[in-house]
Amino acid sequence: MFVKRAEPFAKIEDVETKHEFKDFGFDSVLLKNIVEKGYTKPTPIQDQVIEELLKGRDILGLANTGTGKTAAFALPLIDKIIKNPKNRVLIMAPTRELATQIRQEIRSFTWGLKVYVSLAIGGNFIRRQIADIRRDPHIIVGTPGRIKDLGERTVIDFSKFNIVVLDEVDRMLDMGFVEEIKDILSKIPNERQSLFFSATVNKKVSILIDGFLKDAVKVSVKTEDTSSHVEQDVIRASRSEKLGVLTSLLKREEYKKVLIFAATKSYVDSIERSLREKGLAVAALHGDKKQGKRQSILQSFKSGEVNILVATDVAARGLDVADITHVINYDQPNNYDDYIHRIGRTGRGNSKGYALTFIDQKSR
Repeated sequence: MFVKRAEPFAKIEDVETKHEFKDFGFDSVLLKNIVEKGYTKPTPIQDQVIEELLKGRDILGLANTGTGKTAAFALPLIDKIIKNPKNRVLIMAPTRELATQIRQEIRSFTWGLKVYVSLAIGGNFIRRQIADIRRDPHIIVGTPGRIKDLGERTVIDFSKFNIVVLDEVDRMLDMGFVEEIKDILSKIPNERQSLFFSATVNKKVSILIDGFLKDAVKVSVKTEDTSSHVEQDVIRASRSEKLGVLTSLLKREEYKKVLIFAATKSYVDSIERSLREKGLAVAALHGDKKQGKRQSILQSFKSGEVNILVATDVAARGLDVADITHVINYDQPNNYDDYIHRIGRTGRGNSKGYALTFIDQKSR
């Protein structure tokens, strides 16, 4: 399961697209922001989703990581708000990190535009979020638990929203958010546009789709498995040898930016301390850290201030770092889906990645 050679794969930009960004009739300032961000032409998911979203259709989007999914819904939603400021959008994501990244990406396209976006996630000062949301932003991005909480506090008025986006639906359901999602969606008016994005469609996702999407168009650009261009292998070592082997690997030149997964928060902290004592630039990420600290750690990893991040599965989804060269499973994941999500942090876009999994030597 953990051994697989990387396969040749089609580059995203090599897939034929029908449109250029100027073809969608976007506001001129928005179009200028798109160009200044370096976007040259739509990716396949953007090419298809933007067209259907602007028509007002409900959408089920199936796409692998690194395909430009966030911009696929963010750009047309920003344009809708510019043209009708009464539009209100609610975006739900499974993790604080992903919600924060979605908000950041939306804001990167709204320079010079009166489009306002707020964040609703746990781990941050709730009073600040309440004050921000009471200013009536056009878009609220958050996690289901905090959004439901703010609704119960009458801070969020769900009756105002006419567009709802669920990103990484499968992950949210895996994390146990099904009741929160159903409760929130039941309070949003039936006359709305609904957009669901997911890597997979399982039985749980299908039930949600059937209950809340109307005459939806399915957009799929899952032309290959996320892991198809990740070189996968195992490292056999006894428990007493693991840390020494890991340290030796991390000192190799090719291990430029490395994400290490461990089973528990205490393991993560222990590995981070040991690697730091050996002079490596390393940080630790898990759910016990305050949200501000988590964001600071991620920024340090993105910028290269630290090139090694040790994490629990909190980082398996929603971690948007384009240049991770290696993923190392110091502890094996609980199931194959978790494994696929972990190794999907490398080999993104057009890059080849490497994934290594420690196997107990005694199990040979």
